[in-house]
Amino acid sequence: MPDIQPDEELDCRGLSCPLPVLKAKKAIGKLAPGKILKVLATDPGSPRDMQKLSVQMGDELIETEEGFGEFVFWFRKT
Repeated sequence: MPDIQPDEELDCRGLSCPLPVLKAKKAIGKLAPGKILKVLATDPGSPRDMQKLSVQMGDELIETEEGFGEFVFWFRKT
C-alpha cells in the first residue's frame, strides 16, 4: 500500500461494470485540485476502466493495487 493519505474513499466492492467507473468519475469531479481519492473495487474490468477514466478526465492515476480479488486505485485530482 502506498504511503498516501486519501482525502476521500469510495467503496465500489461488489458493484459490476459500469458502476465503479461511473461512481469514481463522479467522486473525482467533486474533489478540489491536488486532493486524493482512494477507490476500492472488485469488478475484474476495473483496472482497464480506471486507466481509461484517468486519461479521459486528465487526472493522475497514482497507483493501482490488486490482491485477493480486490483492486485499490489512487487518483489525484488535477
